[in-house]
Amino acid sequence: MSERIYNVMFLCTGNSARSIMAESILRKDGGGHFRTFSAGSHPKGSVNPLALKVLESFDYPTDGLRSKNWDEFALPDSPVMDFVFTVCDNAAGEVCPIWPGQPMTAHWGIDDPAAVEGTDIQKETAFVQAFRYLRNRISVFTCLPLKSIDQMVLGTRLRDIGKLPGGSTHFPKAV
Repeated sequence: MSERIYNVMFLCTGNSARSIMAESILRKDGGGHFRTFSAGSHPKGSVNPLALKVLESFDYPTDGLRSKNWDEFALPDSPVMDFVFTVCDNAAGEVCPIWPGQPMTAHWGIDDPAAVEGTDIQKETAFVQAFRYLRNRISVFTCLPLKSIDQMVLGTRLRDIGKLPGGSTHFPKAV
């Protein structure tokens, strides 16, 4: 019998940085147990070049990554999501589409590295920090015993992952 593959969606307003990085991280680190997707409520239309640079520097895949609207995944023939994670506070506060299959949801807010002002080094540092926070949370997620854990306990653990370091710390502004 083959092992189940879970569909996971990462949501962010612009779908240009955090959700894109999370999609790539889980694609590589998920060990073939997950199909990953990302989308935004108001996609920017392109992936932030620093997100791609950081992913590539840590040897994470960037092929096929694109900024897209979450409406693409609310169509009748779309993949049914098992998990939907918001990675920005704006997306967490928005009214999301109705996802078929009643996926488990949690908010894993990460400060927006694209909002950092300053030197190129400060901007890239913000992307590296966001990448590390996302990779840490995804690492904890991939260690959960998904097929044997009670749904209520799973929901609690998913929300607890969102409380790990990396959210609402706000990057320092350049001086």
